[in-house]
Amino acid sequence: MQIDPYIFYQGRAEEALNFYVEALGAKIEALVRFGEMPGTEGPLAAARKILHAAVRIGDTLVLASDGESSGHASFVGFSLSLNAGDDAEARRLFDALAVGGQVRTPLGPTPFSSSFGMVADRFGVPWTVVVAPPAA
Repeated sequence: MQIDPYIFYQGRAEEALNFYVEALGAKIEALVRFGEMPGTEGPLAAARKILHAAVRIGDTLVLASDGESSGHASFVGFSLSLNAGDDAEARRLFDALAVGGQVRTPLGPTPFSSSFGMVADRFGVPWTVVVAPPAA
């Protein structure tokens, strides 16, 4: 069994996906617009909003949509955890996600990690960046 996060950006999915490609080296694997679905009509189809997309970030598949495109995305009660290989990679990823976003916990050492930090990206999606401790 596998769980893949599905994020509804409420009208900003394409912007978010392009940001993740640039900031994290993500790869868009699938993208379907509302207007490409047979029988789809209305403002979402006319605006070419994203019905469904799949983007690979590292080894993880993240699914995305514009949803109802209400413009009011709310990301509460979860965080996407990004596991970096070392402190330099953690700093690069954290700083990239923080551009236009909000640092919630600055990146730094903790008793359980040489680098740990929390940031909400410019779309409001919460991220935890962490370097896993070496295996014992």
